Parts: sequence; C-alpha cells; structure tokens
Amino acid sequence: MSTADLSRQTDRRAIAGTTDPPTPASARSEAGTGSAGSTLGLRLFGSELGLVFRRRRNQALLVLLGAIPVLVGTALRLSTPRPDDGGPRLVAQVTGNGVFLTVGSLFFVLPLILPLAVSVVSGDAIAGEAGTGTLRYLLAVPAGRTRLLLVKYVSSVVFCVAAVATLTATALVTGLLLFPVGPVTLLSGSTVSLGAGTLRLLLIALYITAGVATLAAIGLAVSTVTDSPIAAITTTAVLPVFSQVIDAVPQLGWAHPYLFSHWWYSYDDLLRAPIVTDHITRGLLTFAAYTLVFGSLAWARFTSKDITC
Repeated sequence: MSTADLSRQTDRRAIAGTTDPPTPASARSEAGTGSAGSTLGLRLFGSELGLVFRRRRNQALLVLLGAIPVLVGTALRLSTPRPDDGGPRLVAQVTGNGVFLTVGSLFFVLPLILPLAVSVVSGDAIAGEAGTGTLRYLLAVPAGRTRLLLVKYVSSVVFCVAAVATLTATALVTGLLLFPVGPVTLLSGSTVSLGAGTLRLLLIALYITAGVATLAAIGLAVSTVTDSPIAAITTTAVLPVFSQVIDAVPQLGWAHPYLFSHWWYSYDDLLRAPIVTDHITRGLLTFAAYTLVFGSLAWARFTSKDITC
C-alpha cells in the first residue's frame, strides 16, 4: 500500500472516530443534523481538501499547468521576438502584448491537459476511497452520504479553481516579464485599457472554470459506478476527447449544441466590444444542465450503493 493510501486511511479513521464501520442500525442512530453535523461536515471538507492537495500526482499536475505558460512564453520570445514577424494571429497578439499569453495558454491546455487534471481528481473521488477500503470509514461519519458526495464535488471544484488560477497567474506574470504590455486590442478591433483587458481575462478564467467543473460532476458520477480509480479516471478523461471529436465532424452538427465541450471555447466572445453574451449564456446553461443531470445520477447511485469493503 502506498504512503498516500496509508495517509488516506489515517485521515478517514480519525474523522470517523473508529477503526471499524458501525452496523447499519448504529449508523442510523448516530445520524443527525444541527451543529454537530455541520462540524463533522467541515472536518470532512477540510480533510478532503488536504487529501486532494497533498497527493503528489495532483501537485505534479498543478506544477505542469503552471509550467506551460513559461514554456510557451519562452518559446515565443526566442522564436518570434517581434509582433510583425508574421505567423499565426495568436502568436502575433502574444508577442505584441503579454496579456494575451493567458489566452494562448488556456487555449493550449483546454483540449486535453486541463480536462485530464480534473479527471484525475474527480474520477478518484469515490472510486479511490472504495479501492483503498477507506470508504467505509467515511460512511461511519454521521454526516450522511449526500453531504459526503457534496463535499467530494466541492473539493473537485476547488481543484478546478486552483488549476485555472495557477495557469492564469503564471501566464500573466510570464507575459509581463517577457513581452510588452499595454492597452489590449480585442478581437473586434477596438482597444480597451490594460485594466479592462485584464478583467476580461479573469472572466475568461472563470468561464473556463465553470466549464471544467461540469467535467468534475461527470467524473464524480463515473466514480460512483466503479471501485477502480484507474477505470473512473480513464473514462472521465476520454469523454471530453470523444465530445470534441464529435464536435469536429460537420455531419454531426445537429449534436454540437448538446455537447458540453462545444461551449468551452465560447470565451472568445468576452474579447469583443461589446461583449456578446448569447453563446456564453447558452454555455453556462449547458454546464448547469450537465452538472444537475450527472450530479443527480451520482447521488442516486451513491445513496443506494451497497458498501461492503
């Protein structure tokens, strides 16, 4: 058993306050609401956050996401030092204004790397506990399965925020250090101040966070179906790739508006003046619908699941 698994078991036993799972009758008698349940819920949430951010693989994923803007910015700085050298429009925008390094970096990681990072955390949420045998200790806590599932999802969303924030902050700092910075020229051709342009970049980061939080809900639902974390992570990671493949087939255009990944790239409307909200609104509604559906599936499966180990 790995060190991480031993740490997980120690944390779970400490929260449960026992080394053996209670019988169903005693578990029902201990279940309750009020301040005691809230305190246990907070302890459980704190433990879950600690588990998520102490895992070496999750830390490595955050380091990777933070390193990508540095690598991209350095490569652009060395190969295209001036914005008038030609090349793709995005490259010219980055080299002409370092603020656009954030947009470029998000564009590079959104198809695969960012979804993979989210899949690792959300797919492991329940299946990882079941695979290491610590799920029964969590169920010994009189917080209830619904609260446990909510804690797992919120912890996954916090990781989504941390992942996007790490990349965004690193890209902004790298862009400031390597390229000229000034008023931001939008995709519509108009120019806004540096402060207004930075605010739009932060809105883009929030929109993308909402998009990948949808994948976290899907991963949580998949995680309740299997006791194998590898299977749950792999399935969750494959789904956005499959969705993007369908989105790239013109003959399947009727299905595109119903794909959650189809709306990930609508953030470019935030770089127009005035901001176009139609696609962004539809994207947010799609994200909410997917989260509600897969969250409900996760709840229905987990609350009726027979935990034997």
